[in-house]
Amino acid sequence: MAAATAVVPRPVTRNAPRDLTTMTRRSLLRMLRYPSLTAIIVATPVVLLLLFVYVFGGAFGAGVAAGVTPGAEGRAVYLAYIVPAILVMTATSVAQSTAINVAMDMTGGIVTRLRTTPVAPVAVLGGHVVAAVVQTLLAASLVLGIAVALGYRPDVDALGLLAMTGFFVLFGLALTWLSVAMGAAARSVESASNTPMLLVLLPFFGSGFVPVDTMPTPVRLFAEHQPFTPVIETVRGLLAGTPVGAGTAWTAVGWCVGLAVVGWLWARAAYRRPRT
Repeated sequence: MAAATAVVPRPVTRNAPRDLTTMTRRSLLRMLRYPSLTAIIVATPVVLLLLFVYVFGGAFGAGVAAGVTPGAEGRAVYLAYIVPAILVMTATSVAQSTAINVAMDMTGGIVTRLRTTPVAPVAVLGGHVVAAVVQTLLAASLVLGIAVALGYRPDVDALGLLAMTGFFVLFGLALTWLSVAMGAAARSVESASNTPMLLVLLPFFGSGFVPVDTMPTPVRLFAEHQPFTPVIETVRGLLAGTPVGAGTAWTAVGWCVGLAVVGWLWARAAYRRPRT
């Protein structure tokens, strides 16, 4: 009598691409089924854009460029100055939404169920990451289109646009992995909505809204050495078609890679931790 042959299941790693595609599709479908979330993500930076340009821009514009007259000229100059910061804040809005979605999965029981199936762990959180990066690019494109409608004129060629898109994907990956980790580590959806507020506030303490050399020394030192300042300066240079200092660009890339790695390690540890 022939011995029974044991059926060995395929390693989870072989299913990872398929599982990642499935989880990404799930996250994208959630985005389509709840368009109000995307609307809120876009509305927040747009409101900030309108507020800072049309309320403060007339005065602030005179402070970001020499010889600018307060008023209409100041608003036009400040619009060009602030758009990179608004695009960065669009990415932070997506990150906050991602943290909430991940926390809903972690506390709603779906992750507990997936842990009992041969689904690749990287796909469960990776689906959120891929979908969030897509949402970041779409939201940033909409906000940039609104800025152009208000009078903003980027001076970027095809190569610069490609570099800008690639850099923004890298920046989106860094923010998304951090927000996924925050959502996975949160004990409740409410706490997951509050933790990413640090990411939302940091652009205000950088070069996004005013030049750092106008700040008091302690604030200036913090602004110069926090991650959002080189990121904003890199986006600003790419959109304006002006040379981005090699030190600034590599610092921005280094921050993005470092934050992405930290976020991935944190998210993986939080996903594996038993929830009580």
